[in-house]
Amino acid sequence: MITIGVDPHKLSHTATAVDDVTQRPLASLKIESTLRDYGRLLRWAGRFEQRRWAVENARGLGRHLAQWLLARGEAVIDVPATATARVRQLSRGGRRKNDVIDAAAAASVAALHGDAAALSPEDSSTVLSLLEERRANLAAARTRSVNQLHALLRDLLPVARRRI
Repeated sequence: MITIGVDPHKLSHTATAVDDVTQRPLASLKIESTLRDYGRLLRWAGRFEQRRWAVENARGLGRHLAQWLLARGEAVIDVPATATARVRQLSRGGRRKNDVIDAAAAASVAALHGDAAALSPEDSSTVLSLLEERRANLAAARTRSVNQLHALLRDLLPVARRRI
């Protein structure tokens, strides 16, 4: 079995394939956080017939990729960032950090059945909840912008003085 650890960031993701038996990294790939590159990542992983994915923070920054992989029938495990930090510290002697090492650490945590938890696809109520939250955030941002514009115009435009 090969575990592909993923270290997600806002603009890019780094994946490292690790052999579960030897815990040795086999290959790595860095992609942009785009649907096109998600496809490239899945094609790259196709060389590993028996694979699973260990996504660091799959309920946070890695959520989009994790759910995308689950929708395509892939096995995905959520690995907490604290667990990868622990593995990195124990195996590398402290503070050395880069995306490839973090991705390999996520795969190691999943292979050792540490703090990792299997994920399942989100149901439609979760998706609708996310959409509602986004709508509320957009509405609040619009209201905030209109109020800021109103305050700015009030300060810039001369006010007619009342005569008493």
